Amino acid sequence: MRRTRILTAVLALAAGLLAGTPPALAADSTAKVPLAADTYTWRNARIDGGGFVPGIVFNRKERNLAYARTDIGGAYRWQESSKTWTPLLDSVGWDDWGHTGVVSLASDPVDPDKVYAAVGTYTNDWDPKNGAVMRSSNRGASWQKTVLPFKLGGNMPGRGMGERLAVDPHRNSVLYLGAPSGKGLWRSTDSGVSWSQVANFPNVGNYRQDPGDTSGYASDNQGVVWVTFDERTGTSGSATQTIYVGVADVQNSVYRSTDGGATWSRLAGQPTGYLAHKGVLDAANGYLYLAYSDKGGPYDGGKGQVWRYATATGAWTDISPVAEADTYYGFSGLTVDRQRPGTVMATAYSSWWPDTQIFRSTDSGATWTKAWDYTSYPNRANRYTMDVSSSPWLTWGANPSPPEQTPKLGWMTESLEIDPFNSDRMMYGTGATVYGTENLTNWDSGGQFTIRPMVQGLEETAVNDLASPPSGAPLLSALGDVGGFRHTDLTKVPSMMFTSPNFTTTTSLDFAETNPNTVVRVGNLDSGPHIAFSTDNGANWFAGSDPSGVSGGGTVAAAPDGSRFVWSPAGTGVQYTTGFGSSWSASSGIPAGAIVESDRVDAKTFYGFKSGKFYVSTDGGATFTASAATGLPAGDSVRFKAVPGVKGDVWLAGGAADGAYGLWHSTNSGTSWTKLANVDQADAIGFGKAAPGASYQTLYTSAKIGGVRGIFRSTDKGASWTRVNDDAHQWGWTGAAITGDPRVYGRVYVSTNGRGVIYGDTSDTGGGGGTDPTDPPDPTPSGACAVTYKITNQWSGGFQADVQLTNTGSSAWSGWSLGWTFADGQTVSQAWNATVTQSGATVTAKNVGWNAGVAAGSSVSFGFTGSWSGTNAKPAAFEVGDQNCTVL
Repeated sequence: MRRTRILTAVLALAAGLLAGTPPALAADSTAKVPLAADTYTWRNARIDGGGFVPGIVFNRKERNLAYARTDIGGAYRWQESSKTWTPLLDSVGWDDWGHTGVVSLASDPVDPDKVYAAVGTYTNDWDPKNGAVMRSSNRGASWQKTVLPFKLGGNMPGRGMGERLAVDPHRNSVLYLGAPSGKGLWRSTDSGVSWSQVANFPNVGNYRQDPGDTSGYASDNQGVVWVTFDERTGTSGSATQTIYVGVADVQNSVYRSTDGGATWSRLAGQPTGYLAHKGVLDAANGYLYLAYSDKGGPYDGGKGQVWRYATATGAWTDISPVAEADTYYGFSGLTVDRQRPGTVMATAYSSWWPDTQIFRSTDSGATWTKAWDYTSYPNRANRYTMDVSSSPWLTWGANPSPPEQTPKLGWMTESLEIDPFNSDRMMYGTGATVYGTENLTNWDSGGQFTIRPMVQGLEETAVNDLASPPSGAPLLSALGDVGGFRHTDLTKVPSMMFTSPNFTTTTSLDFAETNPNTVVRVGNLDSGPHIAFSTDNGANWFAGSDPSGVSGGGTVAAAPDGSRFVWSPAGTGVQYTTGFGSSWSASSGIPAGAIVESDRVDAKTFYGFKSGKFYVSTDGGATFTASAATGLPAGDSVRFKAVPGVKGDVWLAGGAADGAYGLWHSTNSGTSWTKLANVDQADAIGFGKAAPGASYQTLYTSAKIGGVRGIFRSTDKGASWTRVNDDAHQWGWTGAAITGDPRVYGRVYVSTNGRGVIYGDTSDTGGGGGTDPTDPPDPTPSGACAVTYKITNQWSGGFQADVQLTNTGSSAWSGWSLGWTFADGQTVSQAWNATVTQSGATVTAKNVGWNAGVAAGSSVSFGFTGSWSGTNAKPAAFEVGDQNCTVL
């Protein structure tokens, strides 16, 4: 049953994230090292979806403007022209990784250019930082942030309720935010810049999913969960007078103010015994609809009701689509059709088996129809057809017995919205994707409507491990919730995730270096094996057997010729086998829970690490011996790998701010290690094709170097480094895994915790490394230059531009300053990856510290947002120093 599988996966992810959380940063004790910068093009290896979408928000003023929020993977804006989603929070950096969890989102109903996101992933100590409200005046192209005096929980229980964040539809400088953890209701009167608690709001909530949970995850008070304005009670420029607020309290779930938030009272006559997941007001007929569940969701909920409140008379009516006694689920996913007053829909969000249910009424809830009904049990008649050809893995490769079907209509369906401008379009989020239809009203005429994934561009998988073999598929991934994929084409959605067996979460995978058709993966599964093998490069799989006591995947390593494997599973000690795991033997000399890897040349040599000790086996994993080396990280937040083609060559990354932390290199199988002095901190290490003219593989790391956090590349064994990402492309936490591509120089695959697999391709075909600190470049730019100026986004009164500056001369730059003149009165408002100043029409963009060095033939990029009116022509000329640049 999918419910248990997904819940187990999410909790495992939470525990994994806790273990891999970037520690608080220590003072930078290393000398600043010169860094080069390269211009990369970043994309997702397409999976399309893969995680829970708890919120979808349509703007009420502008057609086709919609947003989606995810629990750990940021926020997205809908692009109508391409029917895709654009990520909006990729600029969230390592230190603020928790701000990729979005607990609520609000699109300004007065000024559609403005959008707000309430961010923060956990309210317990898993996330060390407070939550924040991010605000944008350009539809999420750039953001400003106000940190709150409390935490927010985008990945906490109850995250499907809402929306907690709302903009006053008449006075849009006023916003409200419902807080968890007993922090109450908050208000901003300056468009989200500052916030204060609404002191007289009477109820901070009291519902906790599990009060006995000592981790603080399930025991947190879910608090104030939604805010809804009655737009009939205000005029333009004046605050809306009537406001409804939902509270996580089964006896007192709805409150109202009729004087613009000055005073509040419990709504009289309301039902009790339930939590109001949603409160949606249909202003045309004066009804407030409420979807109730006995639990906070998004997984749980065994009983529910739907109610209608007549705002004019105060009358309550139970309009539940089915009798309470017949529910085994709670209600959520509540929406109304703004074009057809009286049309209302709701979901049975916690109906896991045989499927979710969607209900629809066209008479204000007096009567309802269902998306599917039983004909004669277990057979079903559906009002819909499903076309998942764009994301075929949504069938999970399953062949269920009736009444289950594949693909499922969904699960965890807490978000469902009818387009306020188009009665035929509906979108809803599930635990794995966004589904939608564009012929919804066929439901009412007795025909079938078509449901398809509407998720392209929204990538929400959490990545645990990555592999890029030297032949076969370029990318194999180990993912949370959906197991993992074999990508033969990075631009296309794979037909299916790994199956036979389907792990809910794959924790580790490896391939045989000299026989890459042999692949092994390990993962979590409620019942069944925890290891699987492939002999065709991951296209097909068969299960191995588990040693006694195995409870989870752990880590696994394959010998370079595929003749043997070493496995360190959860629940028992390290094991080894020859062949494909039909029987296992316990390894000696290495503690349980050690991380294991293989040498990429010697089939008998395997490595392990646990609690500051490095272990080596030279007999195929039967016995391990601890290295005498000291000074390695004391904890277990470590990733290490051996270099292909070089016996005994191992790199180790990891550590913590209160101890050893960085990047180490061994050339003698871990007998001794050298710590790289030019790396402050490192968390993952990988290898890719050597640069042109180089013999040693290119290094890639998620690290802090020269005081800067980022993704770095070295073509000279770590002597110098090039930062390959920029401040607009950070993706929160990237510490789980990284690998280069052994066939494409410069290509790097980066793991994220909620934004899927990111891969980057370089514009640097020359393979130059970073700046050599022993041979500093000329202090001022000289020689030729070229500029590419692109307007990447434009809206009424505003635009975003990206600039690429290429050093086409023969000497490296140690600093640069690019100047141009705007011909049409444009004004720069905010910039990244450069310091931009403007005097009249003249603009100057100068390097920041980390991207001052630009090697001959290399490029650097920066971007900015600005304002315009009339026309927005591109600048005709650019200069670096006294040199006119070629405009490309």
